[in-house]
Amino acid sequence: MDLALFYFLVLGFAIFMYVLLDGFDLGIGILYPWFNQDDERDHLMRSISHVWDGNETWLVFGGVVLFAAFPAAYAGITSTFYLPIMLMLFALIFRGVAFEYRFKSDTSRPYWDVAFSAGSAIAAFCQGMLLGSLVQGVPTDVDSLSSLHWLTPFSILTGFSVMAGYALLAACYLFMKSRGRIQAHSAKLAKRLLLITILAMVIVSLWTVASQVDIRQRWFSGLNFLWLSPLPIITLVVAVLAWKDLHHHSIGENHHEGRPFWYAATLFLLGFAGLVVGLFPYLIPRQLTFMDAASPDSSLLFLLPGICIFVPLICAYTFWGYRVFAGKVEDYQEGY
Repeated sequence: MDLALFYFLVLGFAIFMYVLLDGFDLGIGILYPWFNQDDERDHLMRSISHVWDGNETWLVFGGVVLFAAFPAAYAGITSTFYLPIMLMLFALIFRGVAFEYRFKSDTSRPYWDVAFSAGSAIAAFCQGMLLGSLVQGVPTDVDSLSSLHWLTPFSILTGFSVMAGYALLAACYLFMKSRGRIQAHSAKLAKRLLLITILAMVIVSLWTVASQVDIRQRWFSGLNFLWLSPLPIITLVVAVLAWKDLHHHSIGENHHEGRPFWYAATLFLLGFAGLVVGLFPYLIPRQLTFMDAASPDSSLLFLLPGICIFVPLICAYTFWGYRVFAGKVEDYQEGY
């Protein structure tokens, strides 16, 4: 396999793992205002206290791969989207501090609640805006490149869409990890968020196809749509299955509590696949492919032992951590 393609796949894997794992714990913060009681908020924090920092490993790992394997794309993305990237990082910092101080605070606890919730929402929104701005494309004319070029109606839509998707993951995660009124409330929120997320996916997809000629040709030229049609069809089927499982709980029938979360994760995987189909082989759409952005083969070979060691290692301790803390979150313990 070509080394540049190998690193492109590794980068895609890191991005998806980050979106899936950090997505649901950012979603916990987004859902925070919909849980008003202190014991409920304590429960939400405990549900992710053992995994939130490990989940962000994939953000660091993805940044390292982008920097080392595709330095031209790293330079272009970080310089062009400096402001939203910094906003995202500051939001993640405030959110992380809130984890450490909320359980130790008394009179200042409401401030840490705000820091946790706002940090989660801002980080998710910035990630969605980055996605929308990249799909739209970066202006090639330097004179037209303002500091707010990334702030467009489409990027704002994708920002809120990512927030809805992360909140859906979080609601399904809470449904899987909770009992009683928190589980019931999570199921109710998940049903609403499922509808919002599917609607957002449809609007973003139609807007993208209508505004981006090359993506429209990729999907609809020749027999392409026939070959690619399983993606939207399977997405609809998975959404229906998730709705049925959540609805069965609301009417008291037997249900599999973990299944809605994996259905929500599958929706993200299918959306990610559709994005790759439309943009491949570009890292910066219509400007820079992964072949053009790749480091020299000597550098890629130098990186290879580290990739082969650390990818299985990160996957192993991530799996082990989730395996150790499998099951319901119990609320008899103070702090975390």
